[in-house]
Amino acid sequence: MSRTLSAPVTVAFDYTRSTGPVLGRFFGGLRDGRLLAATLSDGSVVLPPPEYDPVTHRPVTDLVEVSPVGTVTSWTWVPEPVDGQPFDQPFAFVLVRFDGTTAPMLHALDVASPDEVRTGMRVRVRWAQERTGHLTDIAGVEPLAPGEAEGAFSPGDTEVDPVTGIVTPVSVDYVYAASPEESSFYRALADGRIVGQRCPECGKVYVPPRSACPADGTPTAEEVELSDTGTVTTFCVVNVPFLGQKITPPYVSAYVLLDGADIAFLHLILDIPAEEVRMGMRVKAVWKPREEWGTTIENISHFAPTGEPDADYDTYKHHL
Repeated sequence: MSRTLSAPVTVAFDYTRSTGPVLGRFFGGLRDGRLLAATLSDGSVVLPPPEYDPVTHRPVTDLVEVSPVGTVTSWTWVPEPVDGQPFDQPFAFVLVRFDGTTAPMLHALDVASPDEVRTGMRVRVRWAQERTGHLTDIAGVEPLAPGEAEGAFSPGDTEVDPVTGIVTPVSVDYVYAASPEESSFYRALADGRIVGQRCPECGKVYVPPRSACPADGTPTAEEVELSDTGTVTTFCVVNVPFLGQKITPPYVSAYVLLDGADIAFLHLILDIPAEEVRMGMRVKAVWKPREEWGTTIENISHFAPTGEPDADYDTYKHHL
């Protein structure tokens, strides 16, 4: 059997959230180079500030500025940083109890060796050169130099211009390993063909192929080449723009039941106004130029109407 295919995959998006009155002030403080902590009902002072008191469950309203100098309470060494971490060279994650607080806060300590880290060491905030009102405004923490005077800290006014919303990139990297049946499917696409797998027990044909029939669990052993023409079963009109969108809304994502298949698969419907797409519409794959083909479903740019009469509902009603 041919070697199965695998490929690196990155799932990424920018997560946008409103901050509310507490975190809005906290992020506003970071933008201004200040640490604003919450004073809770039990007398504890916590950084970052929670939105609700964990004892009384009441909204937190009392913030106080605390010192950017603190003490390391525990730490762990990171010998091989990954993308998205604060530093691209080895560093330590540390819990720092900043002066004036009663609980530690997690951040990254910029040192060259684990021999330079110890519990009880004194550190200070290193502020980012450009601050926008985000947790990344703290670039990290760094050790106080030997003999360096810490200086007296005087809290300031906690009234700041709050940050109303933040954008946080979210990303997951992984390697997807295709099954033998999926590998055959992707290799066929590189040849301009669409193949599925037939269940020997019930006779249903699945595309993309399955290793086993989801109806009865029987292994699918027979490969079936399918037409690139099919029928729209269900669809949705995409009207909302989003970051990274390649097609200007409105456009249609639809489930297409290829002729000879028993399960529909999702793809784009283009070359027709979105409002004219309908259930039962006959469509055909529009392939990209051959020089752009790879082992990917994106070899098919989209599906477009064939101009044939719509399929009768009875021919696809069991595939919705």
